[in-house]
Amino acid sequence: MSDILVRIKRAVLAGNYNFSKKARIELDADGLDELDIAESILNAVAIYKKIRSTSPSRSKAKEYLYIIQSTNLDGVAIYTKGKLTSEAGEDTYYFLISSKRAL
Repeated sequence: MSDILVRIKRAVLAGNYNFSKKARIELDADGLDELDIAESILNAVAIYKKIRSTSPSRSKAKEYLYIIQSTNLDGVAIYTKGKLTSEAGEDTYYFLISSKRAL
């Protein structure tokens, strides 16, 4: 398991995660809640893909987004995309773009 995935899982376990407005809309549309997403992240065995952010509002010149596909404890396949940030030595995972049922 990658170091980044371990850091993401630890941030989620500590409750250090947030959802963007768009991600919350997608959660509601798919009938998912925060617990479903947390379970999916904790069940993940790998990061599906790492991409460079193209958002003009990114905070750094190089910012990466991590795509994770995994199931929650009920077996529902969930797709998430987010970024890991660190402030004062504490990691926070932001579900920025998407949190929804995988197709």
